Amino acid sequence: MKGGNLYRLRGKKLSFILSVLICTTILLWAWEKTPLVTSLLPAQDQFVMPYSEYLVDSHMKPSQVINPMEHFEEGFSDAIATGETRNEPLVQNFSVPPISLATSNSTKNIENIRDFARSSAETKVCNYAKGRWVADNRRPLYSGFGCKQWLSGMWACRLTQRTDFSYEGFRWQPKNCEMPEFEGSAFLRRMQDKTLAFVGDSLGRQQFQSLMCMVTGGKESPEVQDAGREYGLVKARGAIRPDGWAYRFPSTNTTILYYWSASLCDLEPLNITDTATSYAMHLDRPVAFLRRYLDRIHVLVLNTGHHWNRGKLRANRWVMYVNGMPNNDKKRAEIWNAKNFAVYSVIKWVNSQLPQHPQLKAFFRTISPRHFRNGDWNTGGNCDNTIPLTGGSEVSQDESSDPVVEHAVKGTGIKMLDITPLSELRDEGHMSRYSNKAMEGVNDCLHWCLPGIPDTWNEILAAQV
Repeated sequence: MKGGNLYRLRGKKLSFILSVLICTTILLWAWEKTPLVTSLLPAQDQFVMPYSEYLVDSHMKPSQVINPMEHFEEGFSDAIATGETRNEPLVQNFSVPPISLATSNSTKNIENIRDFARSSAETKVCNYAKGRWVADNRRPLYSGFGCKQWLSGMWACRLTQRTDFSYEGFRWQPKNCEMPEFEGSAFLRRMQDKTLAFVGDSLGRQQFQSLMCMVTGGKESPEVQDAGREYGLVKARGAIRPDGWAYRFPSTNTTILYYWSASLCDLEPLNITDTATSYAMHLDRPVAFLRRYLDRIHVLVLNTGHHWNRGKLRANRWVMYVNGMPNNDKKRAEIWNAKNFAVYSVIKWVNSQLPQHPQLKAFFRTISPRHFRNGDWNTGGNCDNTIPLTGGSEVSQDESSDPVVEHAVKGTGIKMLDITPLSELRDEGHMSRYSNKAMEGVNDCLHWCLPGIPDTWNEILAAQV
């Protein structure tokens, strides 16, 4: 009898030791295999780029770079007639259960391992630029015949001679992550007592008008207040329009604004007494609007790109300046290098301001693609295709098609709003040869019909706010 008890006792000890060894092995295997081990590696260096990194990399694969000559001209209406926490780690710091705990409850620890792996997968940031366009009969999000309160008639394709509107019936579906359905009132509640600002060129203005239409559902909203004067957005004497617009929704005290800054550089008149003066275009200094009002902004969306060409600089009398002096670096003076330098500079400045502005979430939107074929805007180029997705419906690449912005935001608290590859597939969504003025021979393959592709940019933005 005593011998039987001894054998049973030894069996329990062996079983206990075996359980400990099995659980320890599982934990060690999981620790080696889990991608979270990479979180122990040194963090990326802070944003300190050598000057050479600002410049165009001549060895970069053509498929990785947006051709600067394809993205210069901007603003047909203007040319023809004359808008979480930062510095958070890429992976959250999960703690692994101590191995000693495995001895108390092996089943519980195996479940901990599964939860641990599941949690690590869930913390992976969604790549909203990767996915596909799918047909959706719930689109568009507002009427192309309405929203006249916010939408410029020149971009309302339903009010033009165009007869095919199939481009309106698609939504973007990111791969391996869900994008919540946009609902205007819910968005305003999330933006309670906050200000969202678009600062950029006329594509930024399109995104601003798109969001105003989305938030209101395209319906007349007389309760919305004009808050432009609070941000210096008033029409100057003799000007065609103000430098931007700001509107406040009183129910949630939410302000949405747009400020026109085609280059994001500070522009300073060289002779304030001369109406025909040239302007210092400070490549290393952000536009004064940002420096003045950043403390009042909670969500900032920046963009630039299409104004960076010699014709625009000459027409606007912009002279490149760096360090408060005329730029004498010939390589930096090359247009695309100057643009890259300015992009890095403004991102570096905004990033430096984040510790002083803890309320701020900043985004830099990648370049919006042009689709001119058989020529450019002034040489008979067109984008006459009206059949959606003739070039495919899916984006599978992991890297951005705008590597300048992708590299500039790396290691900073600014997020990239990557809309380039998904917009590249939608050549049928441009204004094309249609306009509210029916101007013969004019093709706008830069700006988009609204409702249209910029609505998707805002859906992706809203998913990250």
